[in-house]
Amino acid sequence: MLAADRRRMILEAAVAHGSVRVIDLAAELGVSEMTIRRDLDRLADSGELAKVHGGAVVPGVRPGRGVEPRSALKAVRDTAEKRAIAVVAAGLVEDGMTVAVGAGTTTLELARLLRGRDVSVVTNSISIFHVLTDPDDADADPSGTSAVQLTGGQRTPSDALVGPVANAMLERVRCDLAFLGCHGIDPEAGFTSPNIGEAETNRRLIGSARSTVLLADHTKYGEIGAHLFARFSDVDGLVSDDGLRRPVREALAAALSLTIAPGGAA
Repeated sequence: MLAADRRRMILEAAVAHGSVRVIDLAAELGVSEMTIRRDLDRLADSGELAKVHGGAVVPGVRPGRGVEPRSALKAVRDTAEKRAIAVVAAGLVEDGMTVAVGAGTTTLELARLLRGRDVSVVTNSISIFHVLTDPDDADADPSGTSAVQLTGGQRTPSDALVGPVANAMLERVRCDLAFLGCHGIDPEAGFTSPNIGEAETNRRLIGSARSTVLLADHTKYGEIGAHLFARFSDVDGLVSDDGLRRPVREALAAALSLTIAPGGAA
């Protein structure tokens, strides 16, 4: 394959999905990761793509580690995987529990499954609060969820509420389980967020619960946000999808309790 054809295919994939990863492109195009990185360098030099950790994005579509993508952009990515993960997570919740649910598009899928159940939910997510309480949602259980508390605080691009108000509220609640999403998973960097306020509030969510489970699809592995909110040792489990490559699964399983949600990957 000519280099020009390969770069055209890379650009088309980036436009279609908003971002591309070096490891995925190398496997799909049958070339080395170094070759892909050189292609991305050329595309970045021409202004067609912007390089980020582990890959590249279309300028203006998906920012790098220092900026949080808007919730509406993230919600349309990898939806089957997120739903599969949410089904597994919902199975961990028993009636009568108090559950903390952090902001994120995968945790939002979990919230859809919790509506109508006999559980109490504490959340810092405007979107999750809406899903759990909206009486006009035709697709949801009309009974709603037994009790839902929204923290208050400053709103981030991912519809999370963060800052002193959110943190003060979370210091005064005690939950059975906490479910959090993340921007990135890395064996050395841990679980990270590009938003410093969201990272701090995530730490308070973890502190409010007896057990914490991270919900993250396979695309989060290898990404690193600017702000750490948990080491692997700080959480009790990770639920991901079967898009994770086997070596990655083995590495994660050696470090924490890993559950793979079946049937999510295409």
